[in-house]
Amino acid sequence: MLRQLPEKYPGKVRVVFKNFPLSRHKYAKKAALAALAARKQGKHIEFHDTLFKNYKRLNDTKIMDIAKELNLDIEQLQKDMEDPAIKRLMFSDIMDGRKAGVQSVPSMFINGKSMKIRSNQELYQMIEEELKNIDQP
Repeated sequence: MLRQLPEKYPGKVRVVFKNFPLSRHKYAKKAALAALAARKQGKHIEFHDTLFKNYKRLNDTKIMDIAKELNLDIEQLQKDMEDPAIKRLMFSDIMDGRKAGVQSVPSMFINGKSMKIRSNQELYQMIEEELKNIDQP
């Protein structure tokens, strides 16, 4: 649904994904680093989505299994996970999340406002409301 928003509202809506690995989840940081490293191989979204589907079963093996399922170069992925630039990006995302008051994932913000959205219809209504406010002089 989120990937369809820029198509539904061309030039008006942008979807931004940020990493916010929860400290209570043992493998969250490793998973976030792996997803960011997968970006270098053009598979960030696929990796992210598969991680999220498997969040209750994450461990080192599962993270690497996902990489194999997506036909990633495992050796390169592991190197990229140690890349200081990837680690800085994750840290920057975490800081952004803290500043925004993120408490859980997934979290959604529309124009910087935290939203508790329960349905596609509700999301579209909130976007339409926000667009009206922006378009008014």
